[in-house]
Amino acid sequence: MADLPGVTWGTLVRHADDRGSFRELWRAQGFDSLDPAFAGLAPGSPVRFVQSNLSVSGQGVLRGLHLHLRQLDHWVVTSGRAYVALVDVRPMIGGADRPLLDCRELGADGWVSIPTGVAHGFLALEPLELVYYVTNEYDGSDELGFAWDDPSAAVPWPRVAGTPAGRPILSERDLANPALRDLVAQIRERGPGR
Repeated sequence: MADLPGVTWGTLVRHADDRGSFRELWRAQGFDSLDPAFAGLAPGSPVRFVQSNLSVSGQGVLRGLHLHLRQLDHWVVTSGRAYVALVDVRPMIGGADRPLLDCRELGADGWVSIPTGVAHGFLALEPLELVYYVTNEYDGSDELGFAWDDPSAAVPWPRVAGTPAGRPILSERDLANPALRDLVAQIRERGPGR
């Protein structure tokens, strides 16, 4: 596992008492010093989040591996636990033979910021709610991905209890994702910013 350039991990502060709890999920000031390149922006451009989404997944659901070239993601787990896999394909786009990998478990209140060029996916280890903020509104043009079990990425996904052969539950889209090397070849052909 490696520390990936532009990736940051952290944990929210939860304020709780007998009435319940309060958590601050995001604050703009925390991203003032973020390098615009990590959001796929030109130098000097402001980095701002423009859309927020809530992903709800049952135990054993795997979402990914997804890749953006013009969007930074900031994930916050609000409940449950996720095994998060980050696969940095930027070295491969530049000509390296293999990507870099960082995998961690995130529980409630854990967060991660994911720059452009770093593929991401998660496996719900238990029922999961994940809020994510993005720096580009969804339009489908920057929705890339590769096979969750691609041997070039070598993500050590945990086995899923209660499913055939311990395999995760995947969407049709994620089942149809190409091989990592094929995706990298497509990106090189069209240019990384497009």
